[in-house]
Amino acid sequence: MDMDASFRSAIVNGETLKMFVGQRVRTVLKVQHTQGGVLVAQSTDGHQLTIRGASEGRESHYLEVIGIADNDQSISAESCKDFDDNFDADAFNGLCKLVVNGKVKEVFL
Repeated sequence: MDMDASFRSAIVNGETLKMFVGQRVRTVLKVQHTQGGVLVAQSTDGHQLTIRGASEGRESHYLEVIGIADNDQSISAESCKDFDDNFDADAFNGLCKLVVNGKVKEVFL
């Protein structure tokens, strides 16, 4: 089954977000706080990112965000899912590295 390209999203972390500016991305972040309607969170590789249009994430919870990369530090959220506080950030970060290095790119892009 071929997925409509408009629904595809690149799996990214803070470092690889810059490679997909203007495109749909998917990431998991640890919520730090909200500030003026903008969610501030830390990527699995330690980068601070801002998420516009995110539903209120609970502090210290992991949040999956799908949206458009505005720049190398910001995403406009289309959807968010709370992953609670039990998430393997190291495994997700490893997946991001595999995708960017082309090892499994066709499966996740």
